[in-house]
Amino acid sequence: MKRNLLALAAMLATLGAAQAQTADTLKKIKDSGSVTMGVRESSGALAFTLGDGKYTGFHYDVCQHVLADVQKQLGLAKLDIKYQPVTSQNRVPLVQNGTVDIECGSTTNNATRQKDVAFAPTLYVEEVRTAVKAASGITSIAQLNGKIVATTTGTTSVQTLRKNERATGMDFKEVFGKDHSDSFLLLESGRADAFVMDGQILAGLISKAKNPVDFKIVGEVLSVEPIAIMYRRDDPGFKKAVDDSVKGLIKSGEVAKLYDKWFQQPIPPTNTKVGLALSDATKAAWASPNDKPMEEYVKK
Repeated sequence: MKRNLLALAAMLATLGAAQAQTADTLKKIKDSGSVTMGVRESSGALAFTLGDGKYTGFHYDVCQHVLADVQKQLGLAKLDIKYQPVTSQNRVPLVQNGTVDIECGSTTNNATRQKDVAFAPTLYVEEVRTAVKAASGITSIAQLNGKIVATTTGTTSVQTLRKNERATGMDFKEVFGKDHSDSFLLLESGRADAFVMDGQILAGLISKAKNPVDFKIVGEVLSVEPIAIMYRRDDPGFKKAVDDSVKGLIKSGEVAKLYDKWFQQPIPPTNTKVGLALSDATKAAWASPNDKPMEEYVKK
């Protein structure tokens, strides 16, 4: 028994040391000369793939600036950036276990996730909306009663819909796509009557559809959610480095330029515009940079 307890204690000590080492991200980056960025394959203009292992988008560009600042801070002549595709399901665990150092996708900063990971100051505040086929006649949440509603596995959009007071007593079936493109395909193919997700993701997917005029975003705003870059908790050195860089991008006006690039101008691969104007909530987040969770935002 004593031997078993000693073995268990040794294992826990080793695990604790490994976790402490992983939590010192700046040291990890300096020692290895590399960093792993979590990227998304279909998160609208915030983050998406161009194929062949190439990624881009608003948050991707932000993270490139952040990591350039980290490289300068650490005095590294070269920084090897490795890209790790993540999904809505695995993004938090991959940050927690050290596989991903900085996740640059479309993750909502909420109180539950803050127990497991940390977030940079918010640069984009999202509104959760509903996409439908233009010919469907659906214009409000109430009309989703008895319908099939799609969302992406690992996201909170349908939970948000169910909690909305306008959805009280409603009965609808949920279907799940493995990623946002898959969820949109459920709508496009007629296997779902609606797709509930972040507005900019919906707008981006519609802009890239074969016939964008066949779809529209309708209904009430379900929730207002701060979307932010994610990294490990309890790592003050890395948090300061990332947060200072993000605040610097706001102060210099670079974030405004990136927003215009990704939300107001034609973007690859189809050179179509998402066409989302800068919201008052996002302007407020830039004016007073913070990492407040969505629970502290007032619903519109």
